[in-house]
Amino acid sequence: MSSEKKREEAKIFPHIGILGTGAWGTALAMVASHNGPATLWGRRHNVVCAINERHINPDYLPDISLPKSLHATDKLEDLKNVSAFLVAIPAQKMRSVLNLLPDDDRPLILCAKGIEAHSGLLMSQLAAEIFPNRPIGLLSGPTFASEVARNLPTAVTLAAKEASIRYGLMERLAIPTFRPYASCDVIGADVGGAIKNVLAIACGVVAGAELGHNARAAIISRGFAEMTRLGIALGAKQETLTGLSGLGDLVLTCSSDLSRNFTFGKKLGQGYSFEEQQKIKAVTTEGVFTAPVLERLAARLKVEMPLISAICALIRGESLKSVVDAVLNRPLQDEYYAIA
Repeated sequence: MSSEKKREEAKIFPHIGILGTGAWGTALAMVASHNGPATLWGRRHNVVCAINERHINPDYLPDISLPKSLHATDKLEDLKNVSAFLVAIPAQKMRSVLNLLPDDDRPLILCAKGIEAHSGLLMSQLAAEIFPNRPIGLLSGPTFASEVARNLPTAVTLAAKEASIRYGLMERLAIPTFRPYASCDVIGADVGGAIKNVLAIACGVVAGAELGHNARAAIISRGFAEMTRLGIALGAKQETLTGLSGLGDLVLTCSSDLSRNFTFGKKLGQGYSFEEQQKIKAVTTEGVFTAPVLERLAARLKVEMPLISAICALIRGESLKSVVDAVLNRPLQDEYYAIA
């Protein structure tokens, strides 16, 4: 069936529910409110009241005026009439929120990037474990929430196995400054978003330690090779990993102080310990949780990921010099070995 025919058969999603009143959930709610009703759910009553009464999110996007049509709530029963969910909950809290939802056939589009630390499950695998018969998709790509909220041009991957869902939501969420591209490769979109967080820490380390632009470019390109190897081992399509949710997100996150993972790595490179940063940081750095899980997963699948292992060593407290020396003194090899 042609993509044009599939788009003709796309489902209609009149009312979108967004879970999570953080910066990303709020930005997505702003996008969703352009083409129809959108309801934003969160647990923090003060944030919900501020969104409804003052049309701002004082904790995460204090300088952004929110649409007056956007409604927020802290009551899940207020979402009974939504037709699909965008779930913008941090990866380590995803399970607790999904367990609150009724088990029905409304699509869950997961908008978090990471791996659950204690189970080792990707976000789509976690959701499928809780809701084995429910449509599950991913929205991922090179996105900073503050830029989406300011209506700066953004492109994302919207992945779902069901063509009617991915094309329906693609049409529902598309606005002039927010362009979704449809994909059927949910695992590929999931893998790219999880691995790039750890590689962003590595690039931050390079920046903090002043190891140079050459080193950062090497981290991005060799890190992408690691992402590709693991992704293919997990069943991802290589073309997905070269797209927005893989390489695109990797380049963005490895290049900007707006990335929490990059800034965490930068502090590591400047000599701050993992423990020191944990004491002062109030926001989640997903790459810290993801790195050791990826290292174990790579070992189980016999996939070589030396950069991921290097970040794990730094988090464990090994010296920067010893970790860099270990990476640079690995045996020489062909550039394109064992990618596929």
